[in-house]
Amino acid sequence: MIKFIKIDDTLLAIRNNVLREAKLSHEECIFPTDMLPGAFHLGYYVGDELVCIASFHPQSYGEFTGVGYQLRGMATVDEYRGRGLGNQLLNFAIVYLRGQKANYLWCNARKSARQFYLNMGFETISSEFEVPNIGPHYVMYVKIQ
Repeated sequence: MIKFIKIDDTLLAIRNNVLREAKLSHEECIFPTDMLPGAFHLGYYVGDELVCIASFHPQSYGEFTGVGYQLRGMATVDEYRGRGLGNQLLNFAIVYLRGQKANYLWCNARKSARQFYLNMGFETISSEFEVPNIGPHYVMYVKIQ
């Protein structure tokens, strides 16, 4: 089940464990954009367990026009990967953003997740670049409306 969620210890623990190899403090897992007006967070629950997360906030990209949102911190707990949960969560977000009159969604995608985003209809719009202490990324984008 997909739900709108708040920033809490469970979401931050998943961000830390999956995205940062459990190397950060609780406070370091909070993005500066988490509390922006219009920001929202989604979680996929299996029973009572939160197993997949993603955060979204209003943010334009480059010369793109219209209302843009950035996807950050998408992560699925290891034992639930490959079951299509991230796909469902992202599709839910895109439908919701369409209702919010967003024109596009973009993200800094890890090189290892690039194929996932391509399969979701995103396009690669940058050359590969390095995020310090994290690894190679691409900017990717999908038109919503």
